[in-house]
Amino acid sequence: MRQNHLDPSAVAILLICCLLWGLNQVAAKAALTEIGPLWQSGLRSALAAALVWAWAAARGIALFGRDGSLWGGLLAGTLFAAEFACIFVGLQYTSASRMVVFLYLSPFVVALGMPWISRAERLSGRQWAGLTLAFCAVAFAFAEGFSAPHSPRQWWGDAMGVAAALLWGGTTLAIRGTRLAAAPAEKTLLYQLGVSALLLCGAALAAGEALPGAWSPRLLGLFGFQAVIVSFASYLAWFWLMRHYAATRLAVFTLSTPLFGLLAGALLLGEGISARLVAALAALAAGIVLVNR
Repeated sequence: MRQNHLDPSAVAILLICCLLWGLNQVAAKAALTEIGPLWQSGLRSALAAALVWAWAAARGIALFGRDGSLWGGLLAGTLFAAEFACIFVGLQYTSASRMVVFLYLSPFVVALGMPWISRAERLSGRQWAGLTLAFCAVAFAFAEGFSAPHSPRQWWGDAMGVAAALLWGGTTLAIRGTRLAAAPAEKTLLYQLGVSALLLCGAALAAGEALPGAWSPRLLGLFGFQAVIVSFASYLAWFWLMRHYAATRLAVFTLSTPLFGLLAGALLLGEGISARLVAALAALAAGIVLVNR
């Protein structure tokens, strides 16, 4: 049975996941100097999918039984692949700090779409005001890419961050609105990782991206963090939470991720953080708190 309120254990798991997700954008951008964006995202999905399969096999969790989740799984996996293609390609043009802020337009999408799936999550006037505030915050941050860009095509990277947020929100709604809502967390995650590995590696081949000639210890560390810690462990925890707690309650706690991402980008990559970006993050947080209050 899905709980409407988060207990201390759920909050602790969420905050750890958010810390890891904030660091993930930094690791992905740092690795782009040694591996192409599509290969990086596709291969990490492939390794994480293998880990999920081994984990489920060791615990005796059935992954391949017929439960009506196939079409929902294919949809969620395709959206997941498109999301990470946008993130990894977009990171070539914008900073990890900006990318992580745009990604957290996703709770806006979830809050807007959930009332169509669950009548209990219809929006009040205050929540609509929160959605409007969140949208204006993202528009305010995005406009900086035109007025004072850090690179000539920063606006393109920012736009891909917004697209990734829409796709992430769509993935969450696909999970909640299909038979995946009742599937084990491991099966939900395997659908997304397996489908995205095939699509992203296929896209890398089609685009002519070259694989690294040699994997340096630095690249192995960055890739291992993304595949094992983030794509396997943290996503498994996230999908378990999705099965047991209300989606809109979870969304509000993910607002700590942009903060972790901003700090990690500044400390580890030396990225500048403008007052405009911080103000946009604060307004985005306030808007989504109004929606989830």
